[in-house]
Amino acid sequence: MDDRSLPQTVAEVISKHVTLELECIDRMYLNVYMPRLQHERGVASFFRFHRGHVFASSALMAPISRSFVGSIEAFAEKSGVPLIRFAKNQRKDDVAAEHLARFTAEERVLFVGKAQEKTPVFRTQRRRNPRSGQSYVTRRL
Repeated sequence: MDDRSLPQTVAEVISKHVTLELECIDRMYLNVYMPRLQHERGVASFFRFHRGHVFASSALMAPISRSFVGSIEAFAEKSGVPLIRFAKNQRKDDVAAEHLARFTAEERVLFVGKAQEKTPVFRTQRRRNPRSGQSYVTRRL
């Protein structure tokens, strides 16, 4: 009997077509992608129903981001791990090689690196109605 006619598990099929090649475990990149937050209705729902705000505003995002970054920076400081702010076009591998050359511990975090990526984000603007003077929020992506 031909092996191809026998039932196969998903893992068996994938193992013949997908290869995982791991070169190192010396780095971790944290990139967050939340599909529901990629459109204005998702952002509005997040702030209104999850966070309990009356309306969505990009001003509400800043405290969340600052808290996250602050936690990472506090970890680096508490652990005595260098916090590196990468310059534009700076090669991260070169920085890692420099730190690794001086590294004497058997195991621990080498450094925490920060880099800024450009990406479109949800933004709001405070505007005023020319007739009434009342402020209102507009949105941009």
